[in-house]
Amino acid sequence: MTSALFALALLAALTVPVALRLRRRPGFVTGRDGRLSTSTTMALAWTVVLVWLLLTVLAYGLTAGGGIGYFRGTGSGGPLSPLTSVYLPLLGGPYVALVAAKAVVGLRLENGSMAKPAPRPTPGGRRPLRDLIANDSGRTDLMDLQYVALSAVTMLYVVLFFLADVGGGLPGLPSEIWALTGAPAGAYLVNKVATRPNPVITDVTVSPDGLLGVEGGGFTEPRLTVDDTPLQVTRDPATGTLTAPLPATAKPPFTVVAVSRGLRSDPYRYEGSTPAA
Repeated sequence: MTSALFALALLAALTVPVALRLRRRPGFVTGRDGRLSTSTTMALAWTVVLVWLLLTVLAYGLTAGGGIGYFRGTGSGGPLSPLTSVYLPLLGGPYVALVAAKAVVGLRLENGSMAKPAPRPTPGGRRPLRDLIANDSGRTDLMDLQYVALSAVTMLYVVLFFLADVGGGLPGLPSEIWALTGAPAGAYLVNKVATRPNPVITDVTVSPDGLLGVEGGGFTEPRLTVDDTPLQVTRDPATGTLTAPLPATAKPPFTVVAVSRGLRSDPYRYEGSTPAA
């Protein structure tokens, strides 16, 4: 019981400062759009869990465990024997998902097939945890949800089994439990690669001569509407900016929507002033 209480105290000592730091300044785990990054957050969470396990085993071995002999172990191995065969592969899934997801998003941003909306201000600069299970449009994404939920279940499994026998070292895990991190991470990554990103409008301008300019990404064979009125669109091949004559009846504020390959962007509310005559 004493060992379990010490382990819990050490877990709190690790997680509370990290949580407070991220709550005040979440930039470390946010993406280019200012939203919480699912892949980065999951990789960070697994890193904190593994560091906690190692520090607790080290502290136990140097105190109640009796020293060097505890780490050498007997029979099947010491308290750290599952590290290379279980925990490093367990940690690898979230990190592979993190690196690959960043690569996919970076390539799409570079070739203009995707754009990230500008960061939206939030009270105190804090990000809602709902970002972890939502897509760029703020809607719940099933792949993100299953990745976060099943990873949380696996972390809870590891923590509880470790607390049940701190002296036993890193708990051995059945091979089936790996499916609760590897499979969700794989599905999350496949979703990133296979899903066609919705077009994103990042900025709207109106020139003095009444020409509408729309910046963003994902504009393949695009169409524009202003308050549901279709416009004749021209796309600049160099910058990807869309331009269209603004209807005479369109007076700010109005709503602009881009449609590309049957996918609609989130409505962009233009609040600018009426262009000069």
